[in-house]
Amino acid sequence: MLVFRFSDSFAMSNAKHLLKRLVLFPLIILTSQLLHIAKQFILTIIDLFVQKKHPGVVRTPEERFQGLEALGYTFKANYVELPIGGGKTLPRVHYIDEGPSDAKETILCLHGEPSWSFLYRHMIPVFTKEGYRVIAPDFIGFGKSDKFTYPDAYNHDLHRMTLRLLLDNLGVSNVTLVCQDWGGITGLSVVKDSPHFFSRLVVMNTGLPAGTQLSLSTIARITPFLLWRSLAQLFGTALPVYHVFKKAVRNAQPTVLEGYSAPFPSSEYKAGAAKWPLLVPLTSNTPVAVDMQETRDFLRQKWKSPFLIMFSDRDPITRGQDKTFLKLQPHATCKTVHGAGHFLQEDKGEEIASHIVSFINGKL
Repeated sequence: MLVFRFSDSFAMSNAKHLLKRLVLFPLIILTSQLLHIAKQFILTIIDLFVQKKHPGVVRTPEERFQGLEALGYTFKANYVELPIGGGKTLPRVHYIDEGPSDAKETILCLHGEPSWSFLYRHMIPVFTKEGYRVIAPDFIGFGKSDKFTYPDAYNHDLHRMTLRLLLDNLGVSNVTLVCQDWGGITGLSVVKDSPHFFSRLVVMNTGLPAGTQLSLSTIARITPFLLWRSLAQLFGTALPVYHVFKKAVRNAQPTVLEGYSAPFPSSEYKAGAAKWPLLVPLTSNTPVAVDMQETRDFLRQKWKSPFLIMFSDRDPITRGQDKTFLKLQPHATCKTVHGAGHFLQEDKGEEIASHIVSFINGKL
């Protein structure tokens, strides 16, 4: 009788979970889409009658970052304006560059949405203690880097170009890529385009979305992301970054949440954060989807160097994507990080860094 009751309870739990994903979440998504359409209509009317001038690029005031040293963000700021030809440069890019410049190994840490290099503050000291050079840039629109004020200024090619130009500028080689979220989508694309920079890959809570054919199982799997995407679209440049991290990070102190929201003093600074979720392809007939498929093909057919798949066990957004990477790299090393959510660098930073050091040394 006990077994039957347990089985019934387990089946009931699964049914509720499926019902939430197939009924409740889609209803919220539909509602947010309708609200987004209404919002866009109202904003268009307002724009017709109220002309506002916005600067094309803004720079977060330095005082917004004061006090982060107490939270472990003690790194020297480095800035570069990367030339793009014809006497033009990209907006100013910030990056961390710690450890010996002549180190034999370089670790490149890439953040995603809507975070910045602050995310890696617990991991960088572990790497530098082992003698590695560590580079952690802020993508344009995030962190201490300059920010376009219009969402349409952001696209996948901008972030890929920024990373390629930065690696060229720094003259690095023998790089271990450590990437999460959009850091994986961008970073792995650059690996495909410029593999000569890289010697190892570490993928964490990310994916290579190339569009998908819809089915009940597919909808159930991607619904948490679609919910996040719809809410990000609805909020737009009013995205509540503080509360996003409050929801996503386990046991985060208010000072830490303020650290993540520090780059965004107002909606004018959030265009990049508003745009990134919308660039994830939902169908296969978009430029990003094509690039993602090419990246998948590269990993499957051409990447022969070490590959670590390290996902957390409590991330609803990228759950199951570790299996996709394992299909692309059947001989990859796999490691599950227990008790961590989407931003596993925040939840388990030192532990993750130790695993990566072991991986580089061939001991994981």
